[in-house]
Amino acid sequence: MSTKLPLDTNNNPIPALRFKNDAAHVINFTDSSARNSTAFDEDTRVISLYATQNMYVRFGDGSVTADSGDHFFPAGQYYDVAIGGDGAGHYTHIAAVRVDTNGVLYVSEKE
Repeated sequence: MSTKLPLDTNNNPIPALRFKNDAAHVINFTDSSARNSTAFDEDTRVISLYATQNMYVRFGDGSVTADSGDHFFPAGQYYDVAIGGDGAGHYTHIAAVRVDTNGVLYVSEKE
């Protein structure tokens, strides 16, 4: 089957999604956990992350908090993350806390 999607190193199609309009989030993280103030849309299944400084992240609901025991996310990396779908629970929020320097987490919902 031919495709116009980009291919990985094994020639498997990589699903390409577009950014959702009005679905960008900016989270300023410090030594205190911070999360997106607006929940991710219930139809969003993938988000993209980019952080200006090293951080720890955790996904959850509107009360989620992050700490140094959570997933490490390095600065300067662009990464797509699934947040629900296909029978899995749906995360509505992401929380971030700095490793050693305050920074900004940019989150884009995709469709």
